[in-house]
Amino acid sequence: MPWTFGRAPFLIAGPCMVEGDALMLQVAEALAALAQRHGIPVCFKASFDKANRSRRGGERGPGLEEGLRALERVRAATGLPILTDIHEAAHAAPAAEVVDVLQIPAFLCRQTDLLVAAGKTGRPVNVKKGQWMQPEGMLGAVEKVKAAGSREVAVTERGTFFGYGDLVVDMRSFPRMALATGVPVIFDATHSVQQPGQGEGGASGGLRQFIPPLLAAAAVSGADGFFLETHPDPARAPSDAATQWPLGQLEELMGRTLDLWARARQGARA
Repeated sequence: MPWTFGRAPFLIAGPCMVEGDALMLQVAEALAALAQRHGIPVCFKASFDKANRSRRGGERGPGLEEGLRALERVRAATGLPILTDIHEAAHAAPAAEVVDVLQIPAFLCRQTDLLVAAGKTGRPVNVKKGQWMQPEGMLGAVEKVKAAGSREVAVTERGTFFGYGDLVVDMRSFPRMALATGVPVIFDATHSVQQPGQGEGGASGGLRQFIPPLLAAAAVSGADGFFLETHPDPARAPSDAATQWPLGQLEELMGRTLDLWARARQGARA
């Protein structure tokens, strides 16, 4: 069944970048089980190239061809739909041949050629809100993708710069973006607790302990879906080690979040 952003709530989750098959399948199988138990759509995510590393020697991943082959194996083994980032317009078409959803990183959310290339594939596209942008500013990105051909578009809140090394999440962003763009709004809980450039060697640090309360707030503030990077052993992850959520704790976290999401909407209808 093709991926759609229209069936809320949904979850997009997986390791930050493509790693070995054993780890990728461990995460994907856990996500497939979570999807079945909770009855929600789940999309597996991993990046074949982390092109926005803070330092020249930062780990970037296996690259386009090898990364897409690895993602294809995950889908074949689990049946989960797949999402991955693209950083260049030339990546859109080959990625769309393999994955179900294309994602535009926050730093690139105003890059017209990239947005148009993603839209031309006809695949669903998730555009992350730039860390400097007001919620209403995402309308332009949505219009570019839709005009190019994609009917399924979503936007993602992932925090706004607060000073030089921290991010804050304005919970008003969810209804504001939904009203301005007319598309589903996702909350990226793991990138929202990053502390850019505050980690070891200039890598991003983060405050993982604030993921649960932020998810709870987003669930009752209007988020349609949730995005979390998750890893069996976050401390050993090659990227975003400070903010990936432990895989063994994901089910409990999502259970509480989904319960809050449902209660908030029941209250709104009462």
